Amino acid sequence: MNEDRPTEDRHVPVLRDRCINLLAPAIEAAEAAGRTAVVVDATLGMGGHTEAMLERFPKLHVIGIDRDTQALALAGERLAAFENRTDLVHAVYDEIADVVQDLGFETIDGALFDLGVSSMQLDERERGFAYSYDAPLDMRMDTSRGRTAAEIVNTYDEAELVSIIRRWGEEKFAGRIASSIVSTRAGKPFTTTGELVEAIRAVVPAAAARTGGHPAKRTFQALRIEVNEELDVLERAIPSALSVLGVGGRIVVMSYHSLEDRIVKDIFAAGSRSSAPKGFPVELEEHRAQLKRLTKGTEVPTEQEIAENPRAASAKLRAVERIRATMDGARR
Repeated sequence: MNEDRPTEDRHVPVLRDRCINLLAPAIEAAEAAGRTAVVVDATLGMGGHTEAMLERFPKLHVIGIDRDTQALALAGERLAAFENRTDLVHAVYDEIADVVQDLGFETIDGALFDLGVSSMQLDERERGFAYSYDAPLDMRMDTSRGRTAAEIVNTYDEAELVSIIRRWGEEKFAGRIASSIVSTRAGKPFTTTGELVEAIRAVVPAAAARTGGHPAKRTFQALRIEVNEELDVLERAIPSALSVLGVGGRIVVMSYHSLEDRIVKDIFAAGSRSSAPKGFPVELEEHRAQLKRLTKGTEVPTEQEIAENPRAASAKLRAVERIRATMDGARR
């Protein structure tokens, strides 16, 4: 990545305007009520979405969360002009409720999740997220802690490797790939992405690679998810955000593969239907849906949005609004 280029030139936010338009009614309602609207950018990255929100809404306060210290530093530079209206926090996004409360806010008016690996992480070769060039086999979003991808491929037994590659990567050649990894590391432990790519390429049929993209794509996805516990974090993060979301507040989520989207879909669906027992004659207040879905199924990017940022091509967008307070009255 070219450090001489301004951050805003190195990062074009995915579906920027569409995301902000979905959050806008909640921000405007808070301002109409005389409150300072608070939005959490749960995956701050290089700060593109946050910058656009702060520019559009001059009174908005944004809490930006990221587990990547490098991303936080770059976002801090980009958002320096908005220092009085931002709190940038080093945390994992399943810690949203704790972060919000630690900063002294009771509730929030919105939350934005842009899941998966960030543009910066893909572009930084030494981070080891990309299979297209040789680099240390790391893949940690937070380089200050946790296991690296190298530790996983060098220590997991074959059955464990098959499980994660098949489950997280949805890779039909998981068995062949895991066997190749185990046999290769017996001679020399893996240290770079290039070594892993070669072990995968050796056993994935050429015809499959021609039709299904790069032969290492799914395995790299699986390892990244395992290294960063991404799906476990997501399963905790959406409920955490909902727990501090005020009535009228909105959550917008962009996911990039079916495993993420399924988790978001299930949580949103559960909150947007009645919990009254089947055959119950009257729907009580506590049975009413707490959420209203704002998107019909999964929305996908337009051709123009993909042209503006090719990484938007696989984005899946879902959004909900809180329409009822919890029974303990914790939400406005």
